[in-house]
Amino acid sequence: MIIETKALTKRFRSRIAVSDLDLAVPESGISAFLGPNGSGKTTTIRMLLGLARPTSGSASILNSSISDDAGLAAARRRIGYIGEDKRLYGYMAAGELLAFMRSIYPSWRDDRERRFCKKFNVPLDQKCKALSKGMRTKLAMVLALSRQLELLILDEPSEGLDPVATEQLLESIIEVAADGGSVFFSTHQLSDVERIADRMFIMHSGRLVLQSSMEDVRENYRRIHAAFPCRPPIEHMTMVGVSNVRVEDHVMSLIATQNVDTILERARALGAISVQARSIGVRELFLECVKGES
Repeated sequence: MIIETKALTKRFRSRIAVSDLDLAVPESGISAFLGPNGSGKTTTIRMLLGLARPTSGSASILNSSISDDAGLAAARRRIGYIGEDKRLYGYMAAGELLAFMRSIYPSWRDDRERRFCKKFNVPLDQKCKALSKGMRTKLAMVLALSRQLELLILDEPSEGLDPVATEQLLESIIEVAADGGSVFFSTHQLSDVERIADRMFIMHSGRLVLQSSMEDVRENYRRIHAAFPCRPPIEHMTMVGVSNVRVEDHVMSLIATQNVDTILERARALGAISVQARSIGVRELFLECVKGES
């Protein structure tokens, strides 16, 4: 696992931001980290990078424990991170900042710097403090992608970007994964997740409520509607693979995460007069997980 947490918890006085988080992110590919505002995503990322201390629990990133300061510092040299605030040295011009960062990292790739500066149309002579939010994101991407990374962590990377720049960003994320790197990114753009992610993790109220590969969602997750002549016998639908059961009038709705055929058979055996199953998309699954855990 490139990222792994065990009962990771963060409290801010009386508020629990992250609660008993068990996260297991496999190496390679693109992992999406989803959740509403305030769900604990940014706090989790900050703990993984040593920017915030956990209240309890443990975590490792690139096989380095976050409680080992020296090991974590070494791991961070192999990690690219772009946070929500996209903080840069405002007094420097973009070109000066690139030159400064180039002198720090032995693994810096001049060819990548030139290619991504051109791709994102970065104004090298403009002060960072004068750049728009979208352009600061582009410059931050150039800074991250110009290094030889094992892991790229992004927190809301497409915020402030126009559709063209967002497309360029997604292409760059795919390129990192194609080169053998791993990407872990938080986002509210669910359509981006469906397009590029290999797996997704959904947080809500500080807890992990779903983790799955996109392939598993496409192949095995189904929305099932079962209509009954009387009150649906919801108490008899507790079985492996059933989640988020809801009843409205005489119709029972649920999400099947596995054992779809067995669940359909159970509904019919309980007297359902109509049973339908259909695939479920990321947006619907996300909203259902968040509502179901409220």
